[in-house]
Amino acid sequence: MDLLEFDGEPMYFDEPVTPEVGRLLAYAAERYGEIAAEHSLLRAYFLEPEHLSVLVAVYRYFYYRRCYREALITAERAIAVAAARLQLPARWQDLSESDLGGSVLVSMSLTRFLLLTLKGAGFLLLRLGEPAAALERFDKIAEIDTSDRLGIKELRALAQGAVAEAAVARADANVSFIGR
Repeated sequence: MDLLEFDGEPMYFDEPVTPEVGRLLAYAAERYGEIAAEHSLLRAYFLEPEHLSVLVAVYRYFYYRRCYREALITAERAIAVAAARLQLPARWQDLSESDLGGSVLVSMSLTRFLLLTLKGAGFLLLRLGEPAAALERFDKIAEIDTSDRLGIKELRALAQGAVAEAAVARADANVSFIGR
């Protein structure tokens, strides 16, 4: 399956939002950096908690504000929403290449969105100093995307190195503790 081929399909941002949510998103964009923007985004989320445009707006707000834990929670919500729409297993850990073979028949762009959001969640986990959790996500993508069309190879290597480095640090700490 070619994860870069999705011509002519509607994208998540093509789905209309209610007029009120549209106003809230516009207001948040105008007030970026102010607490009013966050309040506006959260209100939009409460009104349309499964709309991917709203989730992406909330994610981006938190990401650019360096609120990585909140961005991660939002990414995980977007993954769950996309998986449900694609009739995929609720847990990303249970995804298989054959599952995605069926999901591309529903929507290639939404399948790709799910995988890229999973990649983004892994990146956030690296930023949060949780390389083992990041590596789990990157490994799942690599298992599914064997041609590396989504460009996971470098992030996966980075996470593998961080996991190995953490293991060495733990071993050194154990040796230091025992040696006292």
